[in-house]
Amino acid sequence: MNFEDEKDYIMRIIKEMARVVFSFLFGKQYEAIVQEAAEKYEVSGKKLDELLAMADCGAINEAENILLDGIDYLDKTQVAAAVLFYQYLSEMKEDFLLQSNYSREEVLEGMKEMMEKAGYGELADAVMKQ
Repeated sequence: MNFEDEKDYIMRIIKEMARVVFSFLFGKQYEAIVQEAAEKYEVSGKKLDELLAMADCGAINEAENILLDGIDYLDKTQVAAAVLFYQYLSEMKEDFLLQSNYSREEVLEGMKEMMEKAGYGELADAVMKQ
């Protein structure tokens, strides 16, 4: 598997994880993230769009720390915000991620870990086996 194939594979896995979690959380078909959706989600005392803006500025690790330090894994809207956060990161260019001291593999690991803590670890494992 070459680099481009691996990158595409990781992006597909993250999108599939997002689709599955949203289906379980809300009982409806998941739609790709859109900016107005980011405005309605809040996690760890911050609006999702604020965390995405931090990531856009290269402060990905800092945004992730804020997200994970205060998330209530029993609150489905906060879990949804975390899913959207990781999907957003998965769509960033690899060069930008690397310049921000992050990687696509870290996006996948973060998403998987978050799903496990939210009680969706078996779903994450099933998606990764596909």
